[in-house]
Amino acid sequence: MTGNAQRTSHSSRRTHAAKLACAAAAVPVLLVAGCSSGSSGESGSADKSKASPSAAPVKFKQLPDACKTLSKGTVKELTPKSDNPSGKRIGSGNSGDSGSCLWSGLKKFDYRQLTVSLKRFDSDTSRGSGDKLAGAYLKQQTDAVQSDKSNKGVKTTKVNGLGDQALSVSNTIKKKNGKGKAETFREERLVVRSANVVVSVDYAGAGFENGKTPSAADLRKKAAKAAKEAVAALK
Repeated sequence: MTGNAQRTSHSSRRTHAAKLACAAAAVPVLLVAGCSSGSSGESGSADKSKASPSAAPVKFKQLPDACKTLSKGTVKELTPKSDNPSGKRIGSGNSGDSGSCLWSGLKKFDYRQLTVSLKRFDSDTSRGSGDKLAGAYLKQQTDAVQSDKSNKGVKTTKVNGLGDQALSVSNTIKKKNGKGKAETFREERLVVRSANVVVSVDYAGAGFENGKTPSAADLRKKAAKAAKEAVAALK
């Protein structure tokens, strides 16, 4: 082999050896990278990113006693000559999530009946926030009046200045008295949402014998007074 050929052969071997050395040096880097990709640190980060979302916080975590949401003066004004001025708990009574109270009074031939109901909602990660659930319940309360075929002249009105959202529904209904005679009752339902709580005020009146059926405007005005006090009692 000539000198030039030998030099070419040695050079070729050195180049090939250098390539092998580079390749060998690259292998550990790839292995390290592969190991690091499955490390517990990165797995923990992935787990954290997939953590379940927490429910949105709510404003009201408990309810007041429904029978103590109104002042004595308001009860006297709305249900004069009431036989239960302290109110009567109805339904399931009072709990952390709901409560209702009833007052009624008969002054001469003028009858009035008042109910204040409270309903509280907690947030749920699958169903939505407490505020959203309360909004849906408000609609259910007004829809119930509209869908009852025994209610006549149903009228729904948006009310401003009460809570975060408020609707009133007025109607008339015929009811038989103790003598079997049909009496006309006028009813007003005012439903108010304040954050995650819904306050429902049902106020009704009738004029027995020669009494006069109350006007829708009068019932709405007094129902609004009761609703404001009930909302203010939320803490």
